[in-house]
Amino acid sequence: MSKPIVAIVGRQNVGKSTLLNRLAGKRIAIVADLPGTTRDRIFADVSWQGASFTIVDTGGLEVSPRSAIAKGVKGQVEVAIAEADVILFLVDTGDGVVPSDLEIAEMLRGSSKPIVIVANKADNARLETEAVEFYHLGLGEPLAISAYHGRGTAELLDKVISLLPTPSAVGTEAEIMKLAIVGRPNVGKSTLLNALLGEERAIVDEVPGTTHDAINTSLDFDGQSVILIDTAGIRRRGRWGKGVERYSVIRALRAIDEADIVLLVLDTTELLTSQDEHIAGYIQQAVKGVVLVVNKWDLAVNKNMVECNRYIRSKLKFMSYASVVYISAKFGEGTDKVMPQAFQVYHERLKRLPTAEVNSVVQQAVAAHTLPRKGSKQLKILYATQAEVNPPTFVFFVNDAKLIHFSYQHYLENKLRQSFGFAGTPFRLVFKTRGEA
Repeated sequence: MSKPIVAIVGRQNVGKSTLLNRLAGKRIAIVADLPGTTRDRIFADVSWQGASFTIVDTGGLEVSPRSAIAKGVKGQVEVAIAEADVILFLVDTGDGVVPSDLEIAEMLRGSSKPIVIVANKADNARLETEAVEFYHLGLGEPLAISAYHGRGTAELLDKVISLLPTPSAVGTEAEIMKLAIVGRPNVGKSTLLNALLGEERAIVDEVPGTTHDAINTSLDFDGQSVILIDTAGIRRRGRWGKGVERYSVIRALRAIDEADIVLLVLDTTELLTSQDEHIAGYIQQAVKGVVLVVNKWDLAVNKNMVECNRYIRSKLKFMSYASVVYISAKFGEGTDKVMPQAFQVYHERLKRLPTAEVNSVVQQAVAAHTLPRKGSKQLKILYATQAEVNPPTFVFFVNDAKLIHFSYQHYLENKLRQSFGFAGTPFRLVFKTRGEA
């Protein structure tokens, strides 16, 4: 089940980026007093009361834009509204209802999505009472908050999660491997999809960004069913085009979130750009299995795979577990290796280990390396167990989880990999203080 999307929309300078930062619990969006600071969408994952969703910040909306930039912003906001499961319509309590708010309200009335009017900048009790003016927008009860000071944001989150779609029950589809094909524009994702399918099921074009929507296609591979998800190319923020292309990144992120395994397609002629590293970071953060597919190998000047592997490892140090496949999707060379590799990673993600074996390896690791300490208090690992598969998740019960340092966590992960494999997939390490639920 992919995370629901919650879009923040409103006119310029009502505090949309400040609200995103507040709900995300960290500074993500650029905040400035100058109107129009946010032009591209910015997103963040939010968890509240056991529910998770992706919140999306958008640029200041003009219903009747005059400039090219304003038209582009309107296009991206329209797509954000179409993609969203819940819409937060942000207004400014200090300004009251202005003509732009009325225009946006009229535009939103055509949407079937749940809409919450969020009256921002209600920094005190007096301003909170003035929020009732926004009843005039005809979109329900306004919720008064101060994104800057955090007033009312807990109540807003409660309201949001009450409106999120109910997660669908996991049925037999959970047994079918879901495979997302991602990468920056024009690296050959759709060509790869066609090569895997053996037929023209996706649009293939030399123009970057031909694929705007995620395309799900069923494939039978040696008697095993797989869902292939082809996505639009992901571009770094600031380099996206106008309208739909800007928001194709949301669909790609959803595809990654829905997938078990991700094929990250790289271009031999321009290997490992900053955009590629950015996408790899998305995959790592989502804890998905991955196969690095180096496409257009027919165009390689120096076909030295060992050297190329070394270069990829140096650029993607955080993804050292990933396997690499070299192909030419256009000519069908090497494409027969892609699906077997993906299934191999999938099976690694489903691997479940006995607790006794996990503990044996962990205790050996503990004996071979000095445990972290803070002052006179030293970490003690009481026992460990594998709690889940897909992704593999290991829970460590310790005397104090605050003593865990990233470097020691990385050390434990390496020891588990050396003993049990898990090639091609990241896994979660969860540390719980003794007595925690």
